[in-house]
Amino acid sequence: MYPIVVLLLDGLGDRAHQVLGGRTGNEAAATPNLDSLAARGSCGLLYAVGPGRAPSSEVAHWSLLGYRPDEFPGRAVFEALGRGQEVSDEHVFAYAALRPAQRRDDGWWLTGRPDPDRDAEEAERLVGRCDGIEVDGLTFSLAHLWRGEAILRISGGADERVTDSDAFFRAWHPLLRPQPLVPEAERTARACEEWTREVMRRLEGERFNVITLKWFGRPRGVPTFLERHGVSGAFAAESAFLRGLGLALGLEPVDAPETDDPVGDLRRRVALAAERLDAGDTFVFCHQKTTDAAGHTKDPAVKRDTIAELDAALDELPTDRAIVCITGDHATPASLDVIHSGDPVPLLVAGPGVRADGVTSFGELPFGAGILGRLRGPDLMPVLLNAADRPLFLGSRPTPFEGADGYPALLEPLL
Repeated sequence: MYPIVVLLLDGLGDRAHQVLGGRTGNEAAATPNLDSLAARGSCGLLYAVGPGRAPSSEVAHWSLLGYRPDEFPGRAVFEALGRGQEVSDEHVFAYAALRPAQRRDDGWWLTGRPDPDRDAEEAERLVGRCDGIEVDGLTFSLAHLWRGEAILRISGGADERVTDSDAFFRAWHPLLRPQPLVPEAERTARACEEWTREVMRRLEGERFNVITLKWFGRPRGVPTFLERHGVSGAFAAESAFLRGLGLALGLEPVDAPETDDPVGDLRRRVALAAERLDAGDTFVFCHQKTTDAAGHTKDPAVKRDTIAELDAALDELPTDRAIVCITGDHATPASLDVIHSGDPVPLLVAGPGVRADGVTSFGELPFGAGILGRLRGPDLMPVLLNAADRPLFLGSRPTPFEGADGYPALLEPLL
């Protein structure tokens, strides 16, 4: 049996661009190391949640790691865990963000966010002014993080099934009214609306005059990664919410900063994976955001050049002693007006015993001809465990933990 190493390049997938000759950034980039790895391994395309569906990073990771939507606790729980906060299923969590808003005829419109340097002290002070508000028997407690962003903890019997008031990601969108997803959440949704109005009363006249809410959730009891898959180890990332996601599954969180040297950052992740293998880990997951940031520039040449630069860090992967997977969580195309998209991401698996399938270059189009075909997120761990000589032998019952077989009943075939 072999250990498993996953190098997750955030937002790796792309769309074809005319300025790149009708190719994606992955296809247009010069990637000799990835090409060599593709020639030695098995290739395919991966949809984290399904064709055409554009997931957030946390939703995509949850699926790729073999966990179901009904087990998902919400990103705010991961944010709290990743910052060392205690969490309990007695509380509902949401992510709160201080924003400037302007009154117009059709509502309050968000117009930006605090600057993390210039506005830091003011933002923390304003968030503190809104801590401890009580509405209809619910208490809203805020723990400030940075630049006016905070974890909101709601106690008193709240329901997490509430929609966001934050339009997410972009300025110049209106503040939304929280809505219940089920009748049982009506009280919480109305309390969140009244809480927002009280916040605006307390912040009236300030430069930052509203606090938005998103990513509602509560902790859920799920099998650990070891219980579900039979392997365990480390989850390395810079983002606190991703380390919190790993922690929620019993994977050891490793702080992996990202600097102005992304090639060096990726080399350090490859070295970390080797160190963890030496220490006996059977699963090592390393996340890096560089490719996602490149896609968000909306410049196809930046995406292409970023992938080409990162390729230099992939010349010493431990494919002689581990199953190594390189893939992404979603597509972040360098296309205007798209945050994430539902396009597939390249999936590459290499290591001892992994079959070379005839694909010789890295990218979405060549990988479409690979032996792995087109997979969905829940297929990833079964594929990796199989390559590592660790498949669950269906027909026997060696474990009482639900989902250890990849729960194929949830998936319809991909033709």
